[in-house]
Amino acid sequence: MYDKGKVITGIVLFVIVFTFPFWINVGKANIAPEPKINPEVAGKVCVEDKAFMKANHMQLLDEWRDSVVRDGNRTYMGGTGRYEMSLTNSCMGCHNNKAQFCDSCHNYVSLTPNCWNCHIESKENTNG
Repeated sequence: MYDKGKVITGIVLFVIVFTFPFWINVGKANIAPEPKINPEVAGKVCVEDKAFMKANHMQLLDEWRDSVVRDGNRTYMGGTGRYEMSLTNSCMGCHNNKAQFCDSCHNYVSLTPNCWNCHIESKENTNG
């Protein structure tokens, strides 16, 4: 009973310290980047629609990798036609600037994909 003031002060200080990271960042949310594609191919159709690719591109690339490496299948029948399953030849043809397209979103979500452990960014794809 005699330490009521200390207990209440301790609880208030704990709540302030515990919630400080939330209060310090109020209103400072970053705007999600909008990936840029090569303007020369802006009218070209992707292997799937934009909403699907935005939500599922990594699963699609994983399926492509498994299909090519394990089964030797290099053809993808997408919603918009037939495509070669190739990060370098298919995807990077339109999304040719890795820094503006891939890295902008992956950095935003603090993600380091392992695509570039095997795939090498070609010199022509760096100038975007």
